[in-house]
Amino acid sequence: MDFRAILMGFGFAVVWASAFTTTRIIVLAAPPLTALVIRFALSALVAIPLAWAMGQSWRLSRAEWRTVIVFGLCQNALYLGLNWIAMQHVEASAASIIASMMPLLVAFLGWLIHGETLRPVAVAGLVAGILGVTLIMGVRLQHGLDIPGLIMCLVAVVALTVATLAARGAGGSRNMMMIVGLQMAVGALALLVPAVAMEWGRPVEWSFGLVWAFLYTVAAPGIGATWLWFLLVNRIGAVRAATFHFLSPIFGVAIAAAMLGERFGLSDVLGALIVAAGILMVQLARIPGTPPAGTSQPSKSPAAAIEGRD
Repeated sequence: MDFRAILMGFGFAVVWASAFTTTRIIVLAAPPLTALVIRFALSALVAIPLAWAMGQSWRLSRAEWRTVIVFGLCQNALYLGLNWIAMQHVEASAASIIASMMPLLVAFLGWLIHGETLRPVAVAGLVAGILGVTLIMGVRLQHGLDIPGLIMCLVAVVALTVATLAARGAGGSRNMMMIVGLQMAVGALALLVPAVAMEWGRPVEWSFGLVWAFLYTVAAPGIGATWLWFLLVNRIGAVRAATFHFLSPIFGVAIAAAMLGERFGLSDVLGALIVAAGILMVQLARIPGTPPAGTSQPSKSPAAAIEGRD
């Protein structure tokens, strides 16, 4: 892994983690599902023409369409929909810690459902991750953490995990930006009716902060981080790229504390470090040995490339 790849990985982790802080700003001022529909629609309107300009096609294979539908519904509609609703009552740092459990849940359910082998270091990482989350959430509950919001965040990360496992079998694709744009469109369509039914007539508290947070969320985590992730995956492979997820809980808590003044106590620092160590252990256990010279690498699936994005 070269220095440029390390910088790209750190950049992705920072941008991805920052999305929870800007989401918190948005949902405290605007209806969450309505804001998500607009975000997805704008992202699709940018990503799809960009994909066409890159020579990509909307004529996808059956496996690619499955990725579009599964991720559009489970990642965008369920994961982000539930997260954005919950974050009206749950702090950004707590939501980012829960979301960072996704690589741990993927490893656990991969073992439970598909019988995938878990190395001892991965088992230790799962235990560490659970302990770290328990430490943070236990203290947060004592300080008034919203339980219904916590449950919604947990259901959301399970939905993302299921989507990731369900789409793992999709073959490699040259239409990744098109897949991203189309899954954004699916998410917008899926949330349109719930947004109208649940949020029609709700006021929006307009401010410069709201506009800035929304534009940033569309441009940086929505499109920029996606593109950076694809570049990283193409450079070092999906499994090695995923090791950078261990930075997410650390950056998520730090950015929320710096920008929103959220709690940043000793339990948060220790818990985030423990979760980060657990994620790193699980991801390192998934990295295969270096293949002999001249051996081709396995193709990267759309699921592997998309896995872990906010």
